[in-house]
Amino acid sequence: MALLSAAGDLPKLDAAIFADTGWEPAAVYTHLDRLEREVLIPAGIPLHRVSVGNIREDALDPAARFAQMPLYVRGNGGGHGMLRRACTAEYKVKPIKAKVRHLLGYPHPRPVPKTVFVEQWIGISSDESSRAARMSDDVKYMRSHFPLLFLPGGAQRGVGWSRTDCIRYLSARGFTSTPKSACLGCPYTGNRRWREMRDERPAEWADAVKFDADIRQGNARAIANGTPLDGEAFLHRSRLPLAEAPIDRVTRSEWNDRQTDVFEQVADAEADERGCSPWACRGDDDE
Repeated sequence: MALLSAAGDLPKLDAAIFADTGWEPAAVYTHLDRLEREVLIPAGIPLHRVSVGNIREDALDPAARFAQMPLYVRGNGGGHGMLRRACTAEYKVKPIKAKVRHLLGYPHPRPVPKTVFVEQWIGISSDESSRAARMSDDVKYMRSHFPLLFLPGGAQRGVGWSRTDCIRYLSARGFTSTPKSACLGCPYTGNRRWREMRDERPAEWADAVKFDADIRQGNARAIANGTPLDGEAFLHRSRLPLAEAPIDRVTRSEWNDRQTDVFEQVADAEADERGCSPWACRGDDDE
């Protein structure tokens, strides 16, 4: 959407906002720097980087306020569960809303007049149009818009761009390796991304493995307050330590990918990375 806006194929954006959890892959920060330098600045679109803290550090700091990650839990009684996800709202949605209010000139606690609002673009493609239909705006000063659903000229020659259309567009403009934004230790990470991290980014893999071990009894503040988990927490859905988890197992979605053509396989491989969009997190989908 940034490239399309900068090229004049979509209206010019007044601003772009990146919510930083503090624990993204290095490739995400490198890409963001390049996007700002080569696309946004030349187009006159300011990029605002916002944050409420480092999610990894907060989880391990007994004095920090921490919004729970959706960790997999193996209960002491043998039951399995998953903790409620609060991290996206706290580390992504909250700082974006605060910045939007600031840009509008009505920082908290000043009320935003009913007639003042921003049009917020969300990059949902036609493959996932049902997500857009399920979404509703929870504040009146931010109204969601889905530009990709209304773009002409997609592969199906109708209206709306698919993920494949988006990847082809990115590739044609030198952004083939655009990474998904997601925390290194996100529990929604699929086996494919875990393997890629282990095999290609060993330092980030080691970081995730250590965090997985450190979070076993829950977040540090809860432990300090005398309320540790009634069981053990894990980053991998197998509920085994990440270093021992069966990440070499090929998942159903990966087998499905292999039945498609080369371009579709690239697109689905990107989808399996499960980026964490503030308003369209894919983590609740089956792997």
